[in-house]
Amino acid sequence: MPYGYNGKILHVNLTDLNFEIETPEEIFYRRYIGGSGLAAYYLLKNIGPGVDPLGPENVLIFTGSVVTGAPFSGFSRYTVAAKSPLTGGFGESEAGGYFGPELKFSGFDAVVIKGKAPKPVYLWINNGRVELKDADAVWGLGNAETLDKIREDVGDDKARIASIGPAGERMVLFANVMNELAHANGRCGMGAVMGSKHLKAVACRGDAKHLEFADAEHVKKLVSWHNQRIKEHLPNQNMRKYGTPMFVVGLNKAGILPTRNWRESVFEGAEKIGVPGYEKILKRNATCYRCAVGCKRVVETAEPYHVNPRYGGPEYETLASFGSLCGIDDLGAVAKANELCNHNGLDTIGAGAVVAFAMECFENGVLTAADADGRKILFGDADGMLWLVDKIVNRKGLGDLLAQGVKRAAQKIGDKAQAYAFTIKGQEIPLHDPRGKTGIGLSFALSPTGADHVETPHDTIFVGDAVKLLAPLGILDPVVPLALDEAKVHFFKQGQLSWGLNNVLGICNFVDAPLFALSYEKLIEAVKAITGWETSLWELLRATERSEVMARIFNNREGFGPEDDCLFRRLHEPIPAGPLKGQRIDPDRMKKAIQLYYEMMGWDEQGRPLPAKLHDLSLGWLMETESDG
Repeated sequence: MPYGYNGKILHVNLTDLNFEIETPEEIFYRRYIGGSGLAAYYLLKNIGPGVDPLGPENVLIFTGSVVTGAPFSGFSRYTVAAKSPLTGGFGESEAGGYFGPELKFSGFDAVVIKGKAPKPVYLWINNGRVELKDADAVWGLGNAETLDKIREDVGDDKARIASIGPAGERMVLFANVMNELAHANGRCGMGAVMGSKHLKAVACRGDAKHLEFADAEHVKKLVSWHNQRIKEHLPNQNMRKYGTPMFVVGLNKAGILPTRNWRESVFEGAEKIGVPGYEKILKRNATCYRCAVGCKRVVETAEPYHVNPRYGGPEYETLASFGSLCGIDDLGAVAKANELCNHNGLDTIGAGAVVAFAMECFENGVLTAADADGRKILFGDADGMLWLVDKIVNRKGLGDLLAQGVKRAAQKIGDKAQAYAFTIKGQEIPLHDPRGKTGIGLSFALSPTGADHVETPHDTIFVGDAVKLLAPLGILDPVVPLALDEAKVHFFKQGQLSWGLNNVLGICNFVDAPLFALSYEKLIEAVKAITGWETSLWELLRATERSEVMARIFNNREGFGPEDDCLFRRLHEPIPAGPLKGQRIDPDRMKKAIQLYYEMMGWDEQGRPLPAKLHDLSLGWLMETESDG
């Protein structure tokens, strides 16, 4: 019997309004584990090359893993995946909260959704019972009203719900999926895919008691040890005390806080939007399922920007995207932008980036007041930023153009706009300047989903003696943040496998190795106690590599190649001021580093996994898939 998971995958056909249940063998779960691994498998099996991401042939996947819902801090994350409408390639996005464990408790390890419903529906899964319910009453509503009405409709105020807002319904290309109003599958436009399928929400409820662990007593002991360790471990103490807003001032002091559409790397208003300012609007801490860290923030503000605490509070990426990237130091306005995005279902990174792009276009005369109902929106204009977010949600005027993302908007505006349009593989950029930590440059360039800030641990953490935290990955020499050499490529490759494992297992980066409380040794012990598998770090990292290779194959067959594994113009230009003034990433060195990464991964010079590598990972079936592309 399966321990820690259900052994059931739900397949839903929205076109026919029916479903079936798959019961894979244990070897399937051991090979693909969950999260991004399961998602990549089902995308490759169910989608042919060239499929329209917003067409009924695209497939949408919700998946946890074999350990999701175990009572460990941080074992709560889940994946939503599909072909991305933003990039046209592999799309996946993770979120925490309570939805992932509840999906598991409802009786299924993953849900594979195909087709398009003839009218709006939502999926209701209740202790193994599956129903597609009419969503007419909630179509057009924001996420808060949707949450409340669906709970009322199913008669259970503890149902967990992942939903889209009006932005997803209108297929804004960077629309997200929200659960509990404060947890977002933010990247890659998964909300737009849901909207294209007339799927308003997935709601679930279940009984955790039906899940059995191989060694329940040892699970209890490990959970107790982990939670105590979190209380004593300084990095986790800081996460609880300050949350991700602490990164704002730290990155600013290091001279790598993206500012005014990446034009600068130091923001004079960092203190106002970082922890010093944040403490003034902080209402309380919040957390995810069974997590002792409690790093989530809940804020409340009064006039002129009233912010409802139901929507949580802005994390670092949101503070930087609507703050420094837009030249805005009004924290109330930034918190309001976060509320607007959570209510309407927008990725805050994408939304902030597209607003900053528009601001620089206005500043340089590429856009004029005539393009925006008589408004000229410049850096620092908080009201203009909020006005533009509303226009994007409603796809009105300039907002309709910007709803297509930076890349497509710039193409339609014209050649002059290209100078201020920064994306990788078509996705807007997270808020970390790789000129101060080149491993993140490799992360941005090589992530299969487009620029991603959680593809690998960040270089600056592992200088000096801190490198000992990476010893289980075979990294023994201190990391040099500004270097871009063979050692940095090796660091990136091994780090990518480590953090990729969190995406496969559905574990938060803030609870486990290499930096946080759960060591690699204890993580393996936990997986053994939950599943009963006699496993190792080697086996689990192989599952991560399998996931990375499947995502790569998906992109290969969609036409992606080395030319797409790149950075953007401003990262190759010197930082204009601050502690790292003059620092840049040499494009030739970056190309050489990427080629070396291909070789380390067992890929050819075009970034295509070699047959030997596919067979080595038990992925020989992908050779047929690749040739079909």
